[in-house]
Amino acid sequence: MSTILVDADACPVIDITIKVAKQFDLPVILICDTSHYMERAGAETITVSKGSDAVDFVLVNRVQEGDIVVTQDYGLAAMVLAKKGYPIDQNGRIYSSENIDQLLFSRHLAKKIREAGGRTKGPKKRQKEADIKFEEILIELCGNISNQ
Repeated sequence: MSTILVDADACPVIDITIKVAKQFDLPVILICDTSHYMERAGAETITVSKGSDAVDFVLVNRVQEGDIVVTQDYGLAAMVLAKKGYPIDQNGRIYSSENIDQLLFSRHLAKKIREAGGRTKGPKKRQKEADIKFEEILIELCGNISNQ
């Protein structure tokens, strides 16, 4: 059985994820650091020490083939793909072998620009439509996995 793991630090779709997981009888594990501690009914919470990428390392070590991982971290998504998991971001974008290289390259370029003193645009303000799209795509993804 698949599990849904959530990179829960500052994740805006935790409650939606739990609601969808309940429809498919899938367990949910929220992984966060001590500065983002949370508990939600319907999910197990794993809290790790603060540290650069601490949540990512715990999550990637727990992910199994066929698991769904909710994250906005491209590097973590790439590791999940390598373990044959299904990473999805909070806006409903499913990371895949077709898009991950371009996303990682864009992240690299943005870092180089910032290191050189340049500025890059931050994310747009979150809209209600993003929650709706995330829920629709997560339902579809859970349904596809349940049918395998």
